[in-house]
Amino acid sequence: MHIHFLRHATVVIAWGTHKILVDPMLSHKDALDTVPNAANTRRNPLIDLPLSHTELAALLDTIDAVIVTHLHRDHWDVAAQQLVPKHLPLFCQPEDVEKLTAQGFTQLIPVHDTTTWEGIRISRTGGQHGTGDIGKLMAPVSGFVLEEGADRLYIAGDTIWCDEVKATLDQYQPTDTIVNAGAAQFLTGDPITMTAEDVLQVLQHPANTRVTAVHMEAINHCYLTKEKLKATIGDSFGDRLFIP
Repeated sequence: MHIHFLRHATVVIAWGTHKILVDPMLSHKDALDTVPNAANTRRNPLIDLPLSHTELAALLDTIDAVIVTHLHRDHWDVAAQQLVPKHLPLFCQPEDVEKLTAQGFTQLIPVHDTTTWEGIRISRTGGQHGTGDIGKLMAPVSGFVLEEGADRLYIAGDTIWCDEVKATLDQYQPTDTIVNAGAAQFLTGDPITMTAEDVLQVLQHPANTRVTAVHMEAINHCYLTKEKLKATIGDSFGDRLFIP
């Protein structure tokens, strides 16, 4: 298994002979409106993809399936709706089927609990996309665990450290975990994605999972930078923390 980071929460997972695209935000820099009610008012994405249009098209031609954790536009934008092939198997929350169907996708696989695709067991997990009223407004969001043989990958999705994340680490003991850091925050309320302290909680969990921290430096309301995360965590976890 190999995790190829593109930007924000968009990654390609090479799993055996299969490639799985996760949370594609494919717009070019500045194409999307700013996230409102945030201190930083720059347009999104803040940076371009590390691929040309031709290279992106070639990559999409190699994709075998797609996972969309939720439909917020920094995880599933208009460009993704237009560019991702409509016939690909697309794993999603049951709550998102109606909208994805309306967008023309024909092979939706809503994951209520667990399903299996090409020998890979895919389980949906919970999370909290913030606290209090803001957390309720941001819901629903999901994470996903992929399992085959000795490989167990936990895609946490947009969540803070919470009981659901701990329970997932307890149950699945993932070998690898992708966390959405960035400490995204509005002008009011607490962060709605993982802070450096949240990432530290994942690293300190007895599962001893390897952590890939993404979701930074690409959207206007994400304030935790890669350098700040590195400085907070330090070197004590060695190669168990990867910040692409």
